[in-house]
Formats: sequence, structure tokens, C-alpha cells
Amino acid sequence: MSDELDYKAAYEREKLKTADLAGRIAELEDKNQELEFKLNRIKSNPIWKASTPARNAMHWVIRQRDRIRNQGSLRGVIAKIKYKQIEKKAMIHYGTESFPSEETRRQQESAVFEKMPLISILVPLYNTPEKFLRDMVESVLTQTYHNWQLCLADGSDPEHQAQVFSIVKEYQKDARALADAAGSSCRIVYQKLEKNEGIAGNTNHCLELATGEYIGLFDHDDILHPEVLYWYVKAINEQDADYIYCDETTFKGDDINRMITMHFKPDYAIDNLRANNYICHFSVFKRTLLDGTELFRTKFDGSQDHDMILRLTDRAQHIVHVPKLLYYWRSHAGSVASDISAKPYAIEAAKGAVADHLRRHGYDHFKITSTRAFETIFKITYEVQGTPRVSIVIPNCEHAQDLKRCIDSIYEKSVYDNYEIIVVENNSKGSEIRSYYEELANGALKDIVKVVDYTGWASQNSISQDGFNYSAVVNYGVRQSSGEYIVLLNNDTQVITVNWIEELLMYAQRSDVGAVGGKLYFPDRKIQHAGVVIGLGAHRTAGHSHYGQAGMNLGYMGRLCYAQDVSAVTGACLMISRAKYDEVGGFDEGFAVSLNDVDFCLKLREKGYLNVFTPFAELYHYESLSRGLDLEGKNAERYNKESEHFRSKWKEVIEKGDPYYNPNFSLDRSDFSLNVEGYSSLRNQ
Repeated sequence: MSDELDYKAAYEREKLKTADLAGRIAELEDKNQELEFKLNRIKSNPIWKASTPARNAMHWVIRQRDRIRNQGSLRGVIAKIKYKQIEKKAMIHYGTESFPSEETRRQQESAVFEKMPLISILVPLYNTPEKFLRDMVESVLTQTYHNWQLCLADGSDPEHQAQVFSIVKEYQKDARALADAAGSSCRIVYQKLEKNEGIAGNTNHCLELATGEYIGLFDHDDILHPEVLYWYVKAINEQDADYIYCDETTFKGDDINRMITMHFKPDYAIDNLRANNYICHFSVFKRTLLDGTELFRTKFDGSQDHDMILRLTDRAQHIVHVPKLLYYWRSHAGSVASDISAKPYAIEAAKGAVADHLRRHGYDHFKITSTRAFETIFKITYEVQGTPRVSIVIPNCEHAQDLKRCIDSIYEKSVYDNYEIIVVENNSKGSEIRSYYEELANGALKDIVKVVDYTGWASQNSISQDGFNYSAVVNYGVRQSSGEYIVLLNNDTQVITVNWIEELLMYAQRSDVGAVGGKLYFPDRKIQHAGVVIGLGAHRTAGHSHYGQAGMNLGYMGRLCYAQDVSAVTGACLMISRAKYDEVGGFDEGFAVSLNDVDFCLKLREKGYLNVFTPFAELYHYESLSRGLDLEGKNAERYNKESEHFRSKWKEVIEKGDPYYNPNFSLDRSDFSLNVEGYSSLRNQ
């Protein structure tokens, strides 16, 4: 009878909790709609529009004030401004100054590779302005690798077709002359189409003209770097590449040096690609990847390239990213580079392409929505399979108030209810924490929270100077848990997102995913964690990307707004299946306090698993309240030793570089600033 009453009481508590949460969510949604209505009304007011210059000036002053606060001093602001000026000057080197010298051109033109494949470059034409057409064709003619074929299918209307054909005919002669001089097969083939079939249809006609072993996709208003084919053929020979892409930039007007954005990309990352067509230009791939399938599918016209990239990278065996800026995407009225709203159908086409890809991979129930970063940067919501038990493991020593805030936030905000909390007590002496443990044991949370005493600290061989070994504590806590999935959580965190468990679980349930981490904020809403980059920071071990930036920042190329693959996530909030935790042997207790989470994630990566950062599971992190800052006093000595151990253990990984970062970025800054010091060496690699 007593058990039945306890069950009913627990059930009623859960009903009330769920109802309360649902009510709060509905209330917040109502407030959001009200605020949105008021904001739109303000924006449509003529007085508001007229005051734009004054507001812009005011915001500029506020930004300068915030910079001073963030940098700690006026000197810090000046240093940052100077760095940005240097970075701006360095951008020039990615434009025409990066083009090959006469000596480099001679070396690349005379290079002989074991494989010298014919590369067919496909360009669909449609009423192409003369300037754009000439720039495009000339950027192919000036390639330092000469075994290419330019395939042009022209869907222009009668008013423009004659001029387009006349210009192409002129360049066909130049291509023949180049082929004769270089002893190559450079040539331009052209076909006038009976009707315009859109980008997808016209490009498919280009493919009918192609005879190359490799196919490249090029837009009629863009420009190729003179060395791009050389570097791609080098990748084909050295890495057996069957799908290749590079970094790119958008430029304004007719000058490629007037860059608007520079997109330095990660290596192949499937979760990034599902959320965002980051590969985009300049895709070159082995023709055999098309066997049995189409190049562009007309039903995805407007996002046909995203669909094609998803399909062909699924088939590819060796996807190679050339981390050099080799493609110049012209931004002009009507181009997608200028404004996605110029082609609104592209948004729905992109969602359809991603949905089709997900279905091929066995996902049936999912939701694809646009994010605040951009209409074609997506949040993908996967279905959580069942309601598996989740064990939340929280190491703790003293800090009763921090732990209480953490546990209360889990209980009050989490809508997922099949979880347990394992508090791993580690050598607390104070009466306050003991009183709180007693409260947990006898209160409303007694069936949810279990406190277990870790006593192995005194006998550990690999310990920090004060006897603390976080890795050992975590491993002990996991052994005491019963869940199918484990969440490692710091006691100085506080849940923000009500469905944070589901947002982590939807990735942790995937067979190809190891660890999943959330987005953590400092109490002032600045970013503490948004994924870990290997080699970042003064110690060249690992660092957090976007560290210290404003919480509403979109991130570099929108990277704070979508789930993505990363090398590691922080152990302050990390979910993983118990099976995979055990598979890699848990945390390495040789890392007593620092870098144990990064080491753990790299062990998972070594096993072939992906580690995922999702910005949709949000928590506050009152970092270092429990243990103190890593780089002060004795902690600095300990951190140096563990850093040395990490650099030794993962030497090859660090030297190779983080595949989800880019060597064009600085390892001294977490804000995706350019590696201005290393530019010249990168150009020659």
C-alpha cells in the first residue's frame, strides 16, 4: 500500500511538473508573438526609419565601450583593432596577389603527375553579361594545369544568344592556340539549347558534352584561381581524391580583391553538410560517382548543388578539402551570393534535398527548420528512439549552493523524465554540503538523486597536487549509474533549454556518433563552450571556439547556429552511450584534471566515431568555481605537465591539424581570425 501511494504521489508530481512546464512554454510563446508584433510595428514607423543614422552612431559607441570591457583595457582594444587592420591587409594576399608568379607558373605548367586526368568544367549559360562571361572563360584559360575541357550549354534567349556565341567563338580559338602551344587538350565546347531548362537542366546538357574523367562545376558569373586545377590534380595523385573542394570568397562588383566574406571551410563533416551546404564551390569529382544516378535533379532546382553534393559524397571514398582560397563567387543583383531571397524557391529546394538525403540514411521522422543565421542553414530535429534511461553524473566537493542550483535546474526545466542523477561525492568536509545531501535523501528528489562516495582519491597514482583526480571520479560515478546513456555534468552548470536532454540524445543515439556536447554560457551570456579545436591556444593542446563572444553571435559563417561535427566537446556537459563509453575505456586517469575530456573525445574519434556540438542544448557554466583557474599557482604547474602529456600522446593528431578548423585560421585566437603570420607558408603547401 505504501509503495502504491509513493507511486501515485510521484506520478502526480510529474503531472504537475509537465503541466507547469507546458504552461510556461505557452506563456513564453505568447510573449514572443506579442513582442514580434510590436517590433514590426515600430520598424514600419516613418520616424524609426528616419532615425537610422543616429541609431547606427549610437550602436557604434556602445560597441567600442563593450570592446573596452571585453578586452579589459583600452590597450586591449587598441591591440585588437591593430590585429584586425593587419588581418584586413592580409586579405589582399588571397586575391590577385595570390596568383602565381612567372616562376611558379612555369613550375606548375611543367609539372608531370602520374595521373594527368582530363577535367571537364561544366558551365550553364543564361543571358550571361559580357564582362562576367569573359572573366569566367579567361579564368579557365589561365589555369596552370592544361588538361581541361570547358563545356558550355547556352540557354540564353534570342536577344542575348548571338552575343554570347560570338564571345565563346573568340575564346575557342584561344583555347586551340593554348592546346597547340602546351601540347595539351584544352578546348571549349559549346551547345545552343533549344530552350532554357534552368540551372539543373542546362548543367545536365553540359555533362552530355563532357568527356573528362573528372567533372567540375562552375557558375557563369564566377572566377577560378589560376592554380585551382593544379592543386586538385595534386590531390588526385597524392590522396587518390575522388571528390575535391576548396575554400572560397564572395566579392563585390568586378574586382576579386573587394572581398565581402572569406569562407575557410572544415574538412568533410556530414553533420555540417546536412545543416548547411558549406562545400558549395568549387566541386570536382570523379565521373564514376555518377554511375546510375543523375548529376542535377530538376526537382531540386535552386539547391541542385546541395542535393548533388549530398549524393556524391555519400558514394565517394576519398573526399579531399584543399584548404586554399581558390574560388571567387561574384555577388551581384539577382545572385544567391547577394541575397537568398532573390531565389526564394531555393530555400524549399534545400530542405527537400536534405530530407531526401536523410531518408536514404534510414531516418523517417525528422524536422528541418531554418535558423536565425540564414534561411538555408538548418536545424535538424531527429526523432528520439524510445525513452532510454539517462544517468547524469555530477562530481562534487563542497559547493552546496552550486550543486543545488544545478540539480534544481535539471528537475525544474527538463521535460525528459527518465533520468537519474548520480552525485559523486569527493572528500567534502563541510556541514553545509552534508545537510544538502540529507535534504536530497529525504526530500522530493530522493527517487531521482543518488549520492555515492568516492574514496579512491587517497590511493590514486596519477593525481593532481591536491589529491583530486576528476577522471577517476567520473569513471567511478559512471560505474555506479544504471542508464543506457551517460551525461557528464559539472556541478557549476545550470540548465537553460527545457529539452536539453532530447537535443543531446537525438545525436547520442546515432551509431556513428560518440560524444555530444551543448552550448555553454558564462553568467553574462557570453560563450564559454561551442566545441573544442585541437591545437588552439598558447599551449597548443586544445581550446574552445568562439570563446567569450556574445551569446547571440551567429558565429563564423553561422557556426553557432547549427549542430556540427567537432574534434571534441567539453566534459562540463557531455552525453554518450554507455556502450561507447566502455568501448574506449572511459576517461584516462593519467589526465587528473585537465584535457581528460578532449583526450576522451579523441579516443572516440580514433575509433571512427563523430563528436557533435549542438547549440540547441544550452546551459550556463559558472566555470572554475569548483576548482579554480587552471593557470594560477600550482594549477599552472599541473596544467603544464598534463599539456605535455597530451601533446606527446596526440602528437600526430596535433601536427596534422584539426580537420574541423582550417589552417588559414590563427591558433592564437578563438574568433576565427586569419593566420596572418602563416599565410606565406600555407600558399606553398
